[in-house]
Amino acid sequence: MSIQYLDPENRWSEATIFNNTLYYTSVLENLEGDIHQQTTSALHAIDNILARVGSNKSHILDATIFLADKVDLAGMNQVWDSWVSLVKPRFAVQYKLF
Repeated sequence: MSIQYLDPENRWSEATIFNNTLYYTSVLENLEGDIHQQTTSALHAIDNILARVGSNKSHILDATIFLADKVDLAGMNQVWDSWVSLVKPRFAVQYKLF
């Protein structure tokens, strides 16, 4: 089985595909907006990378979301819940520990 790297650079690739599974981490480029805007931006990036490889969010197996502050959980959940609609992948949230 081969490993495919999308847009590889020295220490980073946009995504990795192995065994017909896409591995991707959405990293926010703009932290200026509120949690709704940040979450929407990250989910938009996920939609884009999935479309690029001919897939969509209905195939997501697992998602881990990191929040800097647990006070943002409700806002993030609001955007996430509307985005996943009927799809309910395994989901975990982690907070900054320091």
